[in-house]
Amino acid sequence: MKKKRIVLHFPHKLIDKPIAYNLVKDYNLVFNILQAKITPNEKGLMVLELSGCDKNYAQGIKFLQEQGIKVETLSKDVRRNDKRCTQCGACVAVCPTGALYVNRETMEVIFDIEKCIACELCVPACPPRAMEVKL
Repeated sequence: MKKKRIVLHFPHKLIDKPIAYNLVKDYNLVFNILQAKITPNEKGLMVLELSGCDKNYAQGIKFLQEQGIKVETLSKDVRRNDKRCTQCGACVAVCPTGALYVNRETMEVIFDIEKCIACELCVPACPPRAMEVKL
């Protein structure tokens, strides 16, 4: 079973096509949309977590590329340096996915890496620079 986070760059002519539907129907892949910026008559961008058996995953990626979609592996990760983190919560306010949140019982800032889409909004928002980008 292969599971990767990928970035898809759509040409404007494909914005209205059921690309994600085809990944499920034709290649038996499971996807989770982490981020999407799609505007009619413009290019589109989508960050997906895509998973399935190795053969289907490879065929699905090939399908995307044949459609004219540029496929990139999400090559960077956002990490928290726990030694630097002061639990101030500034990062929580800017996190669009809820990957950073406050545990109300302990008032501790929690970082759920599985929800992170590497948008990097937390990096400049963090006063002690505990949020870091790893390439």
